[in-house]
Amino acid sequence: MKLELKDRVYKLTRDRAPLSCIIPSRSSRNAALLYFDEEQGINRPIRYAINQRSCFEDEQDGNAVVTPVIFEDGMLRVERTNPVLQQFLHYHPLNGKRFIEVDYGKDAAEEVEQLTAEVDALIEAKSLSIEQLENLGRVVFNKDVSKMTSSELRRDVLIFAKQNPSTFLNILSDPKLKLQSTVQLFFDNKLIAFRNKRREVYFNLEGNKKRLTTIPFGADPVKYLADWFKSDDGVDVLVFLEKQL
Repeated sequence: MKLELKDRVYKLTRDRAPLSCIIPSRSSRNAALLYFDEEQGINRPIRYAINQRSCFEDEQDGNAVVTPVIFEDGMLRVERTNPVLQQFLHYHPLNGKRFIEVDYGKDAAEEVEQLTAEVDALIEAKSLSIEQLENLGRVVFNKDVSKMTSSELRRDVLIFAKQNPSTFLNILSDPKLKLQSTVQLFFDNKLIAFRNKRREVYFNLEGNKKRLTTIPFGADPVKYLADWFKSDDGVDVLVFLEKQL
């Protein structure tokens, strides 16, 4: 494979990069630098030698000067005039694991996509009605919205939308959101209550403390109850509890 001649930049994949990091330039007892050649069907050892025209050992002569590959501050810039090093890094087993090539075009596209999602989320959050804000407050933040001002609630929703735009937009498009908010409202108004470590839900009405349903292991209680209230067993209970509100 012949790489396009151009300057390239590589960076370590760890968030906190050391001031200086050396990656293996040749095989050792602990780590073999091998590239599997699909055409030849063999593993070919690679090493970086500054005085050679290829990174493959089988294409190098006996005077190879093996040279260290050093990342400074987590970055390594390789000029187009050093295609052997670029080739070596391309085939290196740690490529994609310990380090990656920086793709500014791809990074810019991803950043634009993220910013666009953020703008869309903020526009949606700004246009929400008080009822929608309260629904989100109950479901997303699990808060008693009756104790919050509208400004506090809108602020929290805007912050959430800005920090988690994709998640926010997905939640907003969920048709179950209003029903999940109603379920949380039942809990807030103490019409129903959890027992047995949140595994069971009981009526909490005067004269009625019967068990409503059991939450399956690992299920989200509010989401499960929202689905249960739409079932044949739960729809009449939902109507009854809504009247109690």
